[in-house]
Amino acid sequence: MDSLEKQLICPICLEIFTKPVVILPCQHNLCRKCANDIFQASNPYLPTRGGTVTSGGRFRCPSCRHEVVLDRHGVYGLQRNLLVENIIDMYKQESTSSKPAPQRTDDQPMCEVHEDEKINIYCVTCAVPTCSMCKVFGAHKDCEVAPLESVYQTQKTELSDGIAMMVGNNDRIQGIISQLEETCRAIEENGRRQKSQVCEKFDHLYTLLVERKREMGLKVTAEQEEKLNYIRGLKRKYEDHLESMTKMVESGIQTMDEPEMALFLQSAKPLLRKIDEASKESPLEKVERGYENMDHYTVNFKKERRALLSIDFIKDEEEEEEEGDGIGAEEEGHTEPNVASGGADGEDLPPLLAPTPLPQPTPSTLKPTSSS
Repeated sequence: MDSLEKQLICPICLEIFTKPVVILPCQHNLCRKCANDIFQASNPYLPTRGGTVTSGGRFRCPSCRHEVVLDRHGVYGLQRNLLVENIIDMYKQESTSSKPAPQRTDDQPMCEVHEDEKINIYCVTCAVPTCSMCKVFGAHKDCEVAPLESVYQTQKTELSDGIAMMVGNNDRIQGIISQLEETCRAIEENGRRQKSQVCEKFDHLYTLLVERKREMGLKVTAEQEEKLNYIRGLKRKYEDHLESMTKMVESGIQTMDEPEMALFLQSAKPLLRKIDEASKESPLEKVERGYENMDHYTVNFKKERRALLSIDFIKDEEEEEEEGDGIGAEEEGHTEPNVASGGADGEDLPPLLAPTPLPQPTPSTLKPTSSS
């Protein structure tokens, strides 16, 4: 019976369960009144009617700290544990039939002043339990007293309410701790996500810069190859002309060394004709001064450098929208931008123009050179 009694003690009021007994989702039991007290302490701002919360809320089981969520019926929506109520009835019947009235003579404290008197009243003025003799003849004769049982019930109720309030406060603190832990996790996750986005933006910008570098390099290379091909072709023409003139000179020297006049005259006439034809040929082309210059591909990235150094986080969404509108208007109002001055935002960089074919030198731009 003693073991059974321990199982029937409410963890809030520390008494045997008072019907109706409600069972929580975690399978622990409470007096409905105690459950309502905890619920009110955990939800002080919910509307009440007649001292009972009539709307949904939540509180924690005092035994296992499991969170109990209630619907709009409050604690009246919890299921009654009829089995426990029947066991309580059987326990009380068994206790009254098998046990005599409890004798608490040995356990009841005695008055320190009047050793033969039991402490049976409570001095309200001094807030201490005492005996009847102290009230009649002793130190508490002028004090206000009350029955010990009534004060016992009052203070036990106050202590139960205080425990319920502390449980509610602990639940609220636990809820705040859970919210702070969740906030920490959210901050860590948001930080990782934002750092990943920043790295992604920079990688994209770097990719655009590498692509623009490649395109500009290809444009310079195209004009370089075109000029080199032209100069190499012109060089071959001069080499061929020089070779033919050298052969003609060698032939003339051999003719000059001929001692026979008849043979000399036979060889000299065609040689003179060749020299005359060579002198009448159009002069070879000559490259203009500065043709090798490539300075028109000079770049100046001071503006872009300032733009890159000014990269920072946006302050709010409105500024971001204003900047987007300004960039769009600027793009519509501008003509094709210079190759060397790309925008700071890689996504708005204009495409490079295709290399323009170089004009071939014309006779009016060529300077004649002597064939000799």
